[in-house]
Amino acid sequence: MSTAQPASEPAAEPRKKRGVPEGLWIRCDSCGATVYKKTVDERLGTCPEPGCNHHFYVPARQRIEQLLDTDSFEEWDAQLSSLDPLGFADRKSYRDRVKDEQAKTGLVDACLTGKGYLRGRPLVCAVTDSAFIMGSMGSVVGEKLTRLIERATELQLPLIIVSGSGGGARMHEGILSLMQMGKVSAALARYHEAGGLFISVLTNPTMGGVAASFASLGDVVLAEPRALVGFAGPRVVQATVKQELPEGFQTSEFLLAHGFVDRIVPRQELRTEIARIIDYCAR
Repeated sequence: MSTAQPASEPAAEPRKKRGVPEGLWIRCDSCGATVYKKTVDERLGTCPEPGCNHHFYVPARQRIEQLLDTDSFEEWDAQLSSLDPLGFADRKSYRDRVKDEQAKTGLVDACLTGKGYLRGRPLVCAVTDSAFIMGSMGSVVGEKLTRLIERATELQLPLIIVSGSGGGARMHEGILSLMQMGKVSAALARYHEAGGLFISVLTNPTMGGVAASFASLGDVVLAEPRALVGFAGPRVVQATVKQELPEGFQTSEFLLAHGFVDRIVPRQELRTEIARIIDYCAR
């Protein structure tokens, strides 16, 4: 009679829990609802909840895709990259910070410029991106914008700049960064004298030296709903003046009521509105 024991069956592997894949849902910063990201993307980065319509951040290249005709964008000066004239360092060196931002965003600097078409209308266009050192304006951003404006003058084309810059002038480059405010503004003055049409689009946030220079100089200034626009932020202003600020201070709605903005345009209507302005001004 055999005394061998039957082989024991291998223990079953613990069953893995099925979870929701990451990135399918996002939380709205305005209404607090958890919304389906695909629906948000289909709405050009806006909240689908009734009565909300919060405008989410979208990267510069995605804004180009939303605004211009498909595959019509020809990028200019794509390889211009920041140097480190001051040898600046805080928690890390400026050179390392730029490299990290380039790897994170896929951009060479905080601005995309080029030529494209909007519903068949030729124009030149720039978009600044707050994900790259808060969209701050250093030497590269100023140079790319200046070259863009000068080429718009030569080609006699409408100029569109979509501003998403929360950092103003880039402190890492010192006075060289501050100089870009005057350089870009001077190029816009020459463009204006030549009869060009500049449409400035303000998005959340548009702050600092960007708001104090080219972003506020449009022949027509449009803004997305509830965008924060100003020089210093509300907390800094309140701490300085030591007074309670009006409700909605520095939002695009507040600025529209006080004449700083010409019109508030939801993102889904921006293409139509810009096309209408170009057609009207071309008459």
